[in-house]
Amino acid sequence: MTPLTVLVVGATGSIGAHVVTEALAAGHRVRALVRSAAKAGTLPAGAEAVIGDVTRPSTLVAAVEGIDAVVLTLGSDGQGATGARTIDYEGVRNVLAALDGRPVRVALMTAIGVTNREGSYNRSTQAHDWKRRSERLVRASGCEYTIVRPGWFDDNDAGQDRLVFLQGDRRQAGTPADGVVARSGIARVLVSALTSDAARHKTLELVSEDGPAQADLDPAFAALAADPSGALDAVSDAPNMPLTEEPAEVRADLAAISVR
Repeated sequence: MTPLTVLVVGATGSIGAHVVTEALAAGHRVRALVRSAAKAGTLPAGAEAVIGDVTRPSTLVAAVEGIDAVVLTLGSDGQGATGARTIDYEGVRNVLAALDGRPVRVALMTAIGVTNREGSYNRSTQAHDWKRRSERLVRASGCEYTIVRPGWFDDNDAGQDRLVFLQGDRRQAGTPADGVVARSGIARVLVSALTSDAARHKTLELVSEDGPAQADLDPAFAALAADPSGALDAVSDAPNMPLTEEPAEVRADLAAISVR
């Protein structure tokens, strides 16, 4: 495997920190986007810190310079609809725009149940809708990508380490009954996807079940169906977010990213 220069966005978050560690262990050169020098001090040895903020596009130009791949683990939990829009969606949009059409490998983390628009969580925060819109931007960007929708973080029991890939986003209880997975497992899938040909253009829900973790994730990626070419949504997703009913600014973002 040829080492990549990987930008980790959300690098000091609960998933991003694991991604930094996993990517370093895999032999990649890791650039970690952090908002301050104090945050940079929490990074492990070997990670290069770059100061920037996904809500300030001008700070992202240096962060993306020369990268081969980007892992996006943005999360606005607890910040309501405004945070969901400015971080989960506009943050992804701003990173993609900073690339200015340069093709890199993208791994994006969203959430299991992201297509559930009618649940109480989405009605109160719009978080699912904004995360789903970020997925659409990635698919429209022209970049090679993998989108990972993890279940509930770290609710897995001891020995529940076998990673299971699902599609269709049919688990929508809004509780750990939808599936659980360790943060370290999520990071492993995101990093593994960057160098797996079998993971290209695929969207998956990620949970864990009883059994040991697999040594090789390529067979699990290979078993998945790819997203249809040119489609905004993942294979087998419910068609419940018509583009014609989307906000004008969202449609403009999609049009802009598609022509880069």
